[in-house]
Formats: sequence, C-alpha cells, structure tokens
Amino acid sequence: MCLPANLFTFYMICFRKCGMSDTAIIYLSCLAIMDTFYLVWVILVDLTLTFWLLQPFWNSNPWCSILGVLQYASLYSSSWIVVVFTIERYLVLRSTAAKQHFSQAHVTKLTCVAIVLVSHVVSVPLGWINIVSPVNITVDGHNVTLPRCRYRDEAYSTYIVWITTFLSGGIPIVLVIIFNYLIGYHLCRASNLFTKEERRVMRGRSTRGMLRRTILLLGTVSVTFVVLSLPRFVTYCILRTKYNNENFNRNDYNIPINVAGDLANMLQNLNSTTNFLLYCMVSRRFRRELLQVATCKAKARELGSVLTHTTMRVFSVANHKALRSADPVTVVLTNLKLTE
Repeated sequence: MCLPANLFTFYMICFRKCGMSDTAIIYLSCLAIMDTFYLVWVILVDLTLTFWLLQPFWNSNPWCSILGVLQYASLYSSSWIVVVFTIERYLVLRSTAAKQHFSQAHVTKLTCVAIVLVSHVVSVPLGWINIVSPVNITVDGHNVTLPRCRYRDEAYSTYIVWITTFLSGGIPIVLVIIFNYLIGYHLCRASNLFTKEERRVMRGRSTRGMLRRTILLLGTVSVTFVVLSLPRFVTYCILRTKYNNENFNRNDYNIPINVAGDLANMLQNLNSTTNFLLYCMVSRRFRRELLQVATCKAKARELGSVLTHTTMRVFSVANHKALRSADPVTVVLTNLKLTE
C-alpha cells in the first residue's frame, strides 16, 4: 500500500487544486517521487526479495554496488528536499526579494533537479562499501556456498558510512530544526505573516492563506522527518563506534542495540510512507479534493466552473458596453460547448 499511496499523493498534488503554492507543489511532488524510489530500492527490492528468493539478483556484481548507490541517492534526495524547502520558506518570510526569486516555478524545478543529481553523484562512493563474497548457508538441511553482498570491513568503508550518516541524517536534522525554529520565531514576532513592505506589495487574503497552508504542511513534514529519522542516526552512530568489530553479530536479537537498530530502520522507512496521511490530517483542501476523487465528482465540478466562468464573462461584456453607451445592450447566450 505504500507505493500506491505515494503515487496517489503525487497525482493529488500535481493534478488537483489542493490550495498549495506552485513552489510547494513542485517540492512536495518531487518528495513523493523520491520517497517512492526509496521504497522500491529498500523495501521492494532489498527486503522483500531477501525473504522471497534464495539468491536475489543483487547478490552478484555489479548489482551489489548499484543497489547501494540507488538506495542512498534516494535517501539523500528525500532528506535534502525537506531541508531546502524549509530554508526556502524561511527566506520567503524574511525577504520580499527572496520571495520574488523563489516563487518562480523554473527556479524551484532547477533546484529539485540539482538536489537529485547531486545526491546521486555523492552516493557513487557507496558503491564500494559492499563486496560479493561466498558464504556458507544451510538450505533444507544441506550446507551450500552462495555469493552474498556483504559489508566491506575496511577503514575506507567506515569513513564513507560515517560521512553518509551525517549527510543523510545528522546535518539535515540539525538544519530542519534550526530553520523551523527561525520560522516559528519570525511568525511569533510578526503581527502577520508578512512585513509592512510585503503587505504593501501583496493584496488580498488568498495569497496569505496559501502561504499559511504551505507553512503548516512544511512544519508537519519537517517534524515528522526529524522524529522518524533521529533514532536511526543515533543507533547507527552507536553501532559504528561501540560495536564496530568483526566479532559482533548484527543478527543476534538478544542484544538490545540490534533490536533498537532495526526499529530505527523501520521508523526511517516509515518516514517515506506517511506523507499521504499527513496531508490528509493537516490540509482541508487536500481532504476535499480526495473526497471528490473518491466520489467521482471531478467532471461535475469542472462543468460547474465552466458555466460560472462563462456567465461571468457575459455579465462583464454587458457592464462594459453599458459604460460606453447609454443604449441598452442585450447579450444572449445561445450555445455552450464544453471543450477539453
């Protein structure tokens, strides 16, 4: 259910009017895509095939290295999309010039593309932390030797894993906490979401309401990211310091740190599956669009919008003619055709 939920979230954000700004739509849709890839590489390919197949394909070269790169690249992308989105919202609140720059859709698209590309490039060294080696296992009472993709126990691998742990967990968590605090501090000090200069530039309540909804969604996603990612960061640091030796059995669940490490990994995986539920909880517009999709009311709403829009245009023409001439003007709507 996790993969369909993320794909459906992508559809709802991109193709339904959920009351989000254009930049929020791009960031959150990109986040849904990268979370989907993370679930494919980690849950569907790695964990699921491990229990279904005796010899999964990634236990051979070159898939042993490629799978590690793809897993960490999607994890990097998801983490840093949240970080960049948080920083962007803070800059928008603080500066009108920043708002005018970051509100452009092409800037946001280039930013997301850059995050994904850099994440994949940075993940390339992780292709050498694993190695395919023969392992003796028992199958149906018989001892057999099969190749297995295993961690390369060398100093190089340890250094790479430490750097990866901080780039995917430690640094993003710290940045998200800092900038969410700054956003909250800014909102508490301001009588409104905008400064005096911004209120003079922007008119109406719709834009302010849209920004409030975006910040609420961002805050919810950010807090969830920190809560679900922090345990994995802590347990991974413990495993790589106190228990980083060849004699330690990671599969011995009588050791508390092994249980805690697996629970932390589960929470990290859960972080890529909860966005649909978060949007349903905090966004009234998202829930309304979801209900319309579930009840197949999309066509009726579109037809109603066309009728309203056409009627308003007719009255606008009549009022415009009345201003230019004292003669009465009659406008008759004779045909209405809905075009795709």
